[in-house]
Amino acid sequence: MIYKLIDLTHTLNSTIPTWNGGCGFNHDVHMDYSDFKGEYKFRVMKVKMHAGIGTHMDAPSHYIPGGKFIHDFDVNDLMLPCVVIDISDKCHERYSLSTQDVADFERNFGSIAKGACVMVQTGWSKFWDEPLRYHNNHVFPSVSSEAAELLVARGVSALGIDTLSPDRPEDGFKVHKTFLGGEKIIIENVANLDSMPPTGSFVMVLPIKIKDGTEAPVRLVGLTLKEKVPN
Repeated sequence: MIYKLIDLTHTLNSTIPTWNGGCGFNHDVHMDYSDFKGEYKFRVMKVKMHAGIGTHMDAPSHYIPGGKFIHDFDVNDLMLPCVVIDISDKCHERYSLSTQDVADFERNFGSIAKGACVMVQTGWSKFWDEPLRYHNNHVFPSVSSEAAELLVARGVSALGIDTLSPDRPEDGFKVHKTFLGGEKIIIENVANLDSMPPTGSFVMVLPIKIKDGTEAPVRLVGLTLKEKVPN
């Protein structure tokens, strides 16, 4: 099988939306070409950022004391079959993925497989380049606690969403508790979900391997089957 790779990762820069609304990412020149006097010249960069910046992964320890850290995950556990539940046609800022949405998806596309990564496509990523609108005082589409419990009962291994979080603070952090408490992972600020099919794809979740990390930026890559080229 030949796969097409889809980049599901937002580019990091100093103006992207962040949880606290401030600048969470700095990428500055530490040494520039002109600083080197000899033949060989380099530009050396320095990065300063929050761990939960951009497209990133939450490990269980982000919420659960004693939970697994970023470095505890084997890469083989981070390549997962993927399903995309598209609720963008009904989403508003306080919409939450419901158990009915999950039931409707399974009626149309079949049961969600154990070990899958479920991506929730709300369409909110269209505001990514408008940080204030994307942040929206922490009001954005999310996932209901009942839907989270249902997905964990299905044996889902990961939950992703194209917003700052699957939880709105006004509703508490029940989805984090359900998923991270079940030793699952959460992926936030996912990009380009409209390029992924509802079923039949895979995702590779590739975090910076940080010792005792509770969160880490990821290069999130989708894999879909390429269409066969006629002979």
